[in-house]
Amino acid sequence: MPSPLRVGLNPYGLTYTLGLQALGTPRANPEPIGLDGFIRLARESRARTLELDLRWLTALDDTRLARIADDAASADMTIICSTWLQHEPGETLADARRVARALRSGLIRMHLAPVLEGARARLGERWPPIVTHARTVLAREAAAARDEGIRIGLEDHQDFGSEELLAFAAEAGDNVGIVLDTGNPFAVGEDPVAFTERVASRLFHVHLKDYRAQATTEGYRLVRCAIGDGCVPFEAIVDVLARRAASLPVTASIEPAALDVRHIRLFTEDWWRGYPARDARELAVALGRLRHHRLGDGDDWRTPWEREAPHDELIAYEGDQLARSLAFVHARGWMA
Repeated sequence: MPSPLRVGLNPYGLTYTLGLQALGTPRANPEPIGLDGFIRLARESRARTLELDLRWLTALDDTRLARIADDAASADMTIICSTWLQHEPGETLADARRVARALRSGLIRMHLAPVLEGARARLGERWPPIVTHARTVLAREAAAARDEGIRIGLEDHQDFGSEELLAFAAEAGDNVGIVLDTGNPFAVGEDPVAFTERVASRLFHVHLKDYRAQATTEGYRLVRCAIGDGCVPFEAIVDVLARRAASLPVTASIEPAALDVRHIRLFTEDWWRGYPARDARELAVALGRLRHHRLGDGDDWRTPWEREAPHDELIAYEGDQLARSLAFVHARGWMA
């Protein structure tokens, strides 16, 4: 049976190795492999999807971008262009659209808000203008992208829930859909399988992310791990996609999570301010999943980055998690 996924890599589980972590600061990797190294790694991994960070691409001319597109095509890799809103006056996606056209990429993946851990209530009165800005830019840029044959995928980036993202997409037009990050529903109080059920018919792309959880008095921490080593129910998610996705195969990128652990404080009343109501039965299912492969109460939850480990340990940590993630998806036949 053909795989319902077309799996490759994105940069966000290798941010230290690539030089994106703490970019421009003394803690950044002094010997990053950068864009060329990432593309080489994707080819060696037999990736079928190549997701590229816009920060690497905006300074490149169309000739260089066309060479990247040709190299990807020769390796049977589909290119995804990845960016996000900066929430600056007069903001557009013009750079992302130019790069996507030159790369012959039909999809711009983006997230809408500078929020993590579902903690948008912390922004107080600043939150409504952020939502308005996102809606305004998206409506204008989606129309321009449609004329250029480009789709826009909105990621669940620990900021919005499934129903909210679907509403954004419906408002902006039929070339706007959802990018499912499989670990991030936990960060907004949703079950990953239920989230997938809701968005599957408008799904454009998937980030394969896993977490190990640790209970706290305020909620839980989400700690990065190799794909398959945590609590995300990948087989159930892929089964939903195989049955309900608008088109198959779906492009997907392996993404071990950020080097910074996320603390989801949804056991506090303030955390829920501004979110739509969530069925207690779904939340119970999500909390039950977090018990799989969980960290003990006394376990050290910090990543090597948070422990300020040396360079070689950080490189080995990211490399080992990528290798185990690749083995997991290969074993399930998701990576042809």
